[in-house]
Amino acid sequence: MPHLLRFSRDVESRLEYLAQQTGMSKAELIERCVAFGLESLEAPLLLEGAPRRPADDAPTLDQVLRESGLGA
Repeated sequence: MPHLLRFSRDVESRLEYLAQQTGMSKAELIERCVAFGLESLEAPLLLEGAPRRPADDAPTLDQVLRESGLGA
């Protein structure tokens, strides 16, 4: 997986912890988080007539991680 972005120390340490606890690689965890986030963003758009949420109302990465059960 190419290195696309740098994470804050907090996110990096959380990924390390989750990798140790789950036995998954950091790349796998990141891919799951991105897939979950994409599904969450696409679902309302795929429903016919679904209202679009303003960008300011979009969940943060921490919220997505907590809701997915991957967050601390």
